[in-house]
Amino acid sequence: MPVSLRKREPNLNHTNNTAPAEAGLSYRDAGVDIDAGDQLVENIKPYARRTMRPEVLSGIGGFGGLVEISKKYKEPVLVSGTDGVGTKLKLAFELNIHDTVGIDLVGMSVNDILVQGAEPLFFLDYFACGKLDVPAATEVIKGIANGCEQAGCALIGGETAEMPGMYPVGEYDLAGFAVGVVEKSRIITGEHIEPGDIVLGMASNGAHSNGYSLVRKIIERSRPDLSAPFDGERTLTEVIMAPTRIYVKPLLALMQSITIKGMAHITGGGITENVPRVLPENVVADIDSQSWQMPKLFHWLQEQGGVAEQEMYRTFNCGIGMVVIVAATDADQAISQLQTAGETVHRIGVIRARTGSEHQTQVK
Repeated sequence: MPVSLRKREPNLNHTNNTAPAEAGLSYRDAGVDIDAGDQLVENIKPYARRTMRPEVLSGIGGFGGLVEISKKYKEPVLVSGTDGVGTKLKLAFELNIHDTVGIDLVGMSVNDILVQGAEPLFFLDYFACGKLDVPAATEVIKGIANGCEQAGCALIGGETAEMPGMYPVGEYDLAGFAVGVVEKSRIITGEHIEPGDIVLGMASNGAHSNGYSLVRKIIERSRPDLSAPFDGERTLTEVIMAPTRIYVKPLLALMQSITIKGMAHITGGGITENVPRVLPENVVADIDSQSWQMPKLFHWLQEQGGVAEQEMYRTFNCGIGMVVIVAATDADQAISQLQTAGETVHRIGVIRARTGSEHQTQVK
């Protein structure tokens, strides 16, 4: 949701001794439509308003967003994260689907800061294009607002940059920035994870926003009918473009009930490379790949691409979008509470002592 429409183009005329142009030029002649940018701001204001929180002090359209920290925190620590959507955007352009990638954008950042126990407060977006397509951009930012509503954070501002010549016609790029807050004493670090703890896996919506360079390569090789029924009533297009699941609200609620020892958002690097990011050096997560049913999409990707099993687990989430590590005595309560909140949860593994320098996630 743009605060302003700033154009970062170089001033190539460094002196005042050049001959006057035959006709006066405008910014529109150079390919930048300020009116279109203004229209986009007006289009998205109602969606942004729905995401507001009491801590937000500023309205839409200023140079910066003002947010105070709630008085409920005694020692507040800010947690920030930034990410993009990656090459999933290429499929969005080709398939003309723009309403879900905004949810992906929010999900990538808010899920990341969530794993440290942070409640997302606000989000900003950066939307860059060569020529602004107002209807498509509106759909994108509606999706961003949708994601913010799911996460309970405010969409307080952003930037729309129209830069002729920087991007092919019909394409754009996205980046997102989330800031959250956590009580200093309740930061989740993973340092207390120990042998015997239980590894829970929360189901993903699909591939989320990771591994799409390989997804696109597989599509290019197999040339499937993307409009054909694939998974129940959904087409392959709908399955591939399903947005990132946002786990914020159910996990924030769970943190109020039990002690979560560690969490890992399963993004680039898959299960194999993300779980170790929250583990102490002396333990390993043994993951049982038979403990959940890998969704049809991942079986299809593996078969069509001839992808090795371990490569699948280090590239994709394979159906597990968030890993939660709890004490064995808390596992049943955690599963029950998350299921009541509408999540699909599996007991996917256990923490054990590490032997030598073995990899800290073993998927078998």
